[in-house]
Amino acid sequence: MFKINIVCLQKYLNMDSKEKLGDKVIKLIQSDITQGRFKLNEKIPAEPELMKLYGVGRSTIREAIKTLATAGILKVQQGSGTFVNSSVNTETIDQRLKRADFEEINAVRKLLEIEIVTLATQHHSTNHITDIEHSLEKRKQAIMAEQRQACIDADIEFHLAIARASSNSVLADLYQSFTLIIRDFFSKREAQGISHFAMSHHLHEALFTAIKNKDVEQAQQITKNILNNNY
Repeated sequence: MFKINIVCLQKYLNMDSKEKLGDKVIKLIQSDITQGRFKLNEKIPAEPELMKLYGVGRSTIREAIKTLATAGILKVQQGSGTFVNSSVNTETIDQRLKRADFEEINAVRKLLEIEIVTLATQHHSTNHITDIEHSLEKRKQAIMAEQRQACIDADIEFHLAIARASSNSVLADLYQSFTLIIRDFFSKREAQGISHFAMSHHLHEALFTAIKNKDVEQAQQITKNILNNNY
């Protein structure tokens, strides 16, 4: 009977064999909380009912509840049952970033970019270096032409090229999300002009050289300098 239940659940969820059954049940419980089936501060069904609801065994239910309790989403009260402790945050990272203040953004950006340049310095390919150099040249030409929007585009393209050179797709995707906030910061920093881009260009050139030469310490220090001055 238990095997039949698992087969049914796999068919319903189109389950990837690489993903644990417990992880799927966790997602289903989170979904039920989000949709209001299990309400904030209310008790969720007992184990037998959850086993029937999700078509899994007792150990899988207990594993899922333990994980969600550790995450603070559920609260287990001995003798009383298990309660919804908090609502599930369904915001995307882009939505969360849009309402963050600048200090929060800059703090996270520092952590992110230091790791990115470290990995890019260690793992870049010849094609990566070509892409970074190309965007750096576009940045220079935009400064010389005093084209502010072109400066913004080229600067972001330069840092995105470095993110891709990290060879870590998750970091690159996170940085891609940050570019929306970076654009907003640039627009608020100066309504006109390209002075900040011009003043920091020598640092961007030095960063490119450090990455190309695989000088991790130098690349990290230059990145800190750029971010500390909000270039």
